[in-house]
Amino acid sequence: MLLENQVKKTLKAGGVVLGTMLTHLHQPAVAILMKNAGWDYVFLDAEHGSFTPPQLLDFCIAARGVNLPTIVRVPNSREAQRMYQTLDLGATGLLCPQTETREQVEFIIHSTKYFPMGQRGMSLRNNHTSWGKYKGSELTPKLNQETMIVLQIESKLGVDNLEPMLDVPGVDAVFIGPNDMSQTLGIPGDIGHPEVAKRVDRVLELCQKKNIPCGVHTYDLDTAKKWIARGCRFMCLGGDMAWLQDGMQVAYNAVMESVKK
Repeated sequence: MLLENQVKKTLKAGGVVLGTMLTHLHQPAVAILMKNAGWDYVFLDAEHGSFTPPQLLDFCIAARGVNLPTIVRVPNSREAQRMYQTLDLGATGLLCPQTETREQVEFIIHSTKYFPMGQRGMSLRNNHTSWGKYKGSELTPKLNQETMIVLQIESKLGVDNLEPMLDVPGVDAVFIGPNDMSQTLGIPGDIGHPEVAKRVDRVLELCQKKNIPCGVHTYDLDTAKKWIARGCRFMCLGGDMAWLQDGMQVAYNAVMESVKK
């Protein structure tokens, strides 16, 4: 079964998509819960999180069953086998961290797209095709079309080199990483600093110029709405551990406050 990438479809139509980030909550049931709650996609974090290939496979099987797009943040974007294996396991797309040069983007596309766009390793009967039997010459163009490649721009160098990076065919979206960017500017964690803001503005400007959807990860509703108002359409809100901890803390405080009265 080949699935249409609903995230790419919505973004191409000028719409906004909203997902969240899972780092340690591996249970496949979460995919069904998220789909029923109306979320557009989910990030699975294999860079800072604890997702392993077997866990990615199990989660992607469930997500594909309810047509919830899964975008995996790979540990790095300089290892071809890990990138195409993640796609073979059923990921709808990849979030490629620390993307900084046109050459690196060309390598990503070469590793994740089949001929004539690239030389992705061939494993055509796997979870990404539901182990179906297809003719390769008909299958690979479809997979090239539906696979989503997102560049994470999170360094001064990445911003400086962004314009030629966006000219590489196969780039679908950009995701801003203000925290890492602040560190490369010598002001770690100060994401509100004018030097960070200046480079974030530059990313937004270039993405709008090239008609490439752009997004950012935020943890509160008001900030998410502000980013959307600035033109961001590929948004991520919250994360598994934050949702759990914050929800538990609110409930605990509310009950204990009544006890004190």
